[in-house]
Amino acid sequence: MPLILIAEDEPKIAQLLMDYLHSHGFETVWVEDGAKVVAIFEEKNPDAVLLDLMLPNRDGLEICRDLRNRSETPILMLTARADEIDRVTGLEIGADDYICKPFSPREVVARVKSVLRRSQVALKTEVSTEVGLVWDEPTRSARIGQHVLDLTPNEFNLLGVLFQNPERVFSRNQLMDRLYNDGRIVTDRTIDSHIKNLRKKLEEHGLGEKIVAIYGVGYKWDPTK
Repeated sequence: MPLILIAEDEPKIAQLLMDYLHSHGFETVWVEDGAKVVAIFEEKNPDAVLLDLMLPNRDGLEICRDLRNRSETPILMLTARADEIDRVTGLEIGADDYICKPFSPREVVARVKSVLRRSQVALKTEVSTEVGLVWDEPTRSARIGQHVLDLTPNEFNLLGVLFQNPERVFSRNQLMDRLYNDGRIVTDRTIDSHIKNLRKKLEEHGLGEKIVAIYGVGYKWDPTK
């Protein structure tokens, strides 16, 4: 299920958003301190961010700029400030959408779904042009050219995490969190085993070296390899 990071300092609003997102098949993580947003983003690697403009300890526009410098993850700004200059500034620094309070939770969910669809289409077009690999979440398939890769569910999910975040290093713990969110206990060796098997399947098509091990840290997808 897609994970949405909610950065909002009003508990009632945050709970309302979480309830609606959960009812539509999303997972959520909530942070109310602006100074902690980037760290939580790095730890959880969400699929999209709902970012309040007015957060304690750090300004939402500054957070948006920081997140955009790190990732292309969709960002939707939430604010009670309806001035045009604020909306324009938010979009200019990388926000994908802008929602003014008070808002309809159903509208927020619809907009989240919309930006996720747009980001997936853009990503597939960009990366498939680069290496010929297409990772398709709706059909749960990955192919290189016309060849469909024979991947296990965990291999497919692991490839998706790395492939959709080129050059970003994921620790083994982060990868375990993304693959096993049902409470099961696994070890670092489990991730290493999945990586080894995935590499073998990619090596048949000359792409095995794109999964790079970062000593003492974890793994990343290197599109330059």
